[in-house]
Amino acid sequence: MFRYSGQDLKIFSGNANKELASSICRHVGVPEGAIEVGRFSNGEIKVIINENVRGSDVFVVQPTCHPVNDNLMELLIIIDALRRASASRITAVIPHYGYARQDRKTRGREPITAKLVANLLVTAGVDRVLTMDLHAGQIQGFFDIPVDHLTAIPLLADYFIMQNLEDMVVVSPDAGGIARVRDMAERLGAPVAFVDKRRPEPNVAEVMNIVGMVEGKNAILLDDIIDTGGSIVQAATALIEKGAASVMACATHPVFSGNASSVLLNADLREIVVTDTIPIADDMKEAVRVISVAEMFGDAIVRIHEGRSISTMFR
Repeated sequence: MFRYSGQDLKIFSGNANKELASSICRHVGVPEGAIEVGRFSNGEIKVIINENVRGSDVFVVQPTCHPVNDNLMELLIIIDALRRASASRITAVIPHYGYARQDRKTRGREPITAKLVANLLVTAGVDRVLTMDLHAGQIQGFFDIPVDHLTAIPLLADYFIMQNLEDMVVVSPDAGGIARVRDMAERLGAPVAFVDKRRPEPNVAEVMNIVGMVEGKNAILLDDIIDTGGSIVQAATALIEKGAASVMACATHPVFSGNASSVLLNADLREIVVTDTIPIADDMKEAVRVISVAEMFGDAIVRIHEGRSISTMFR
């Protein structure tokens, strides 16, 4: 078992993505923490920590994915249990940070849920957060505790490099994702483009124009999440109409909500590539290529535990 400053490293998990948590534990080389996360008869969440954590450096792996409210409450209650059990440090490992899309007020009387969740985590007793590809980078500033922000772009870029594709162009489905697309494009040695669109209401997008040269190229649509699939499909259709040779979609977080499966499976997409930050919906498992982020999270956990740099992982 890893040790740092006399503290044991322990990794616990809620029910949100137990497969990823198990893979992280195998990579790090520590057993999964003994924990029971169940329900009382009225539906309230019951948590019991079944091993000593006093003085330990504890990591809790729990993406706040569907069902979002249940998984968020599980995380908060686990953190509270660990704090009351005298863990030395508690790090919330949140591969997918839910409630992130409301990160600012775009009209009157709207909440900022990304900040609310940050407040809840700190109030519960978390000392540090480890997450991946936040919907907006400024969410890190909503915390008054350290936040380590990983990105899956190196893993996704390595996958496309191995495909030996020629004439690639990396495309953002909206102007807000340009920084993410530039990172991928630099790794692939490819140009960038983006889709100019507007959202008349949440989960509804209208493509206005394609900015950049895509004719005759293999387009890689890159986003942080694929939710209902509408934006990706509309962007793919627009790219084909502009003469793209093929369109592939990739994203870190495979949310796949609503009727995403039928929308995506009937789209003109050569391939859909995602990671396992959250479990893949059963009706999409055969249709997507999944790249695991377990080793990246495992390496980050060890570096945090040993007091080493996280940023050097991406150089």
